[in-house]
Amino acid sequence: MDIKDIRSQFPILDQQVNGRPLVYLDSAATSQKPIKVIETLEKYYKEYNSNVHRGVHTLGTRATDGYEGAREKIRKFINASSMEEIIFTRGTTTALNTVAASYARENVKSGDEIVISYMEHHSNIIPWQQVAKKTGATLKYLPLQEDGSISLDDARNTITSNTKIVSIMHVSNVLGVINPIKELAQIAHQNGAIMVVDGAQSTPHMKIDVQDLDCDFFAFSGHKMCGPTGIGVLYGKKKLLNNMEPVEFGGEMIDFVELQDSTWKELPWKFEAGTPIIAGAIGLGAAIDFLEEIGLDNINAHDRKLAQYASERMSEIEGLKIYGPKERTGLVTFTMDDVHPHDVATVLDADGIAVRAGHHCAQPLMKWLKVSATARASFYLYNSEEDIDELVKGLIKTKEYFSNVF
Repeated sequence: MDIKDIRSQFPILDQQVNGRPLVYLDSAATSQKPIKVIETLEKYYKEYNSNVHRGVHTLGTRATDGYEGAREKIRKFINASSMEEIIFTRGTTTALNTVAASYARENVKSGDEIVISYMEHHSNIIPWQQVAKKTGATLKYLPLQEDGSISLDDARNTITSNTKIVSIMHVSNVLGVINPIKELAQIAHQNGAIMVVDGAQSTPHMKIDVQDLDCDFFAFSGHKMCGPTGIGVLYGKKKLLNNMEPVEFGGEMIDFVELQDSTWKELPWKFEAGTPIIAGAIGLGAAIDFLEEIGLDNINAHDRKLAQYASERMSEIEGLKIYGPKERTGLVTFTMDDVHPHDVATVLDADGIAVRAGHHCAQPLMKWLKVSATARASFYLYNSEEDIDELVKGLIKTKEYFSNVF
């Protein structure tokens, strides 16, 4: 990978923040967008902005071709068996809520179990809390090992014949841990449960094959993988989606509407009520083209290398604690003795270094870690070891500043 060439394709990175060159280390929250994606969005709005499916005029046909063409790109990108299994959503959160509101509504009852883990993002906790409250099911948590990873032995002990849903994130947005989804899916299926995967943090960084993972549902967001905000994907096995009811109703998703009853379109459109996120889908298709040109294996190796380099360099700073396993994907979450994470992020920002600070929408995990908040530096294909070096300089400066203050 030629990092300079890649970086040149992201115009937002060529700027100064507070008089210093921008060092963007917050891609786990949202990635930056290459010029190819920006130009694709501009071209849609300039040249063929129109609604999809409904019209037979030229602009409508071009928009429909772009929208459905993006669906096919996504199908290939994650190796789904059919375009019918690709549902466009607003993002991972909406996708997970769709599974909870539709599948769980019909298939979970009192006495059943839903299994998640302590590391989950709030969007993979709260929907299942609501299902449990409404159905009388029990919400169970997979315990974590000391380094934050999941033990398959613990999974076998936690997932039982009463379990109906197992929902786990593929990669932790705090710990960087890569969970054994394929093996967890096998355990879930052996017990008659389905496997739901939050792929928000894995899909941008590694090749996804939903058929190999054998997950039943897989959710991810476009904005974390060089695509636009407001667009995401829910993959679901066709046999499950066919038996699920929509959660939104209105235009686009209907077949026939009578005075007292209505029928729905076939997959995937029965889950896409109203005018869809046309520009977002087309932009996500362009992002996938961009990522595949570089190669997901190359991106994965690069991100892991940066995470390893960052861990080694940051470990040299006295009083800095890193959370998560040694083997991780592209992020490092940490705290610094006697300095609040928000103060760390503020001082770094003064030098043009963007990191995330807070609970990262993972408050149960923060309690498990026995902290109220952490700081997080996350890396992507446009970052370099020089960015890590600047981060380390900034952290040393932060430590010295607060040592002098107190």
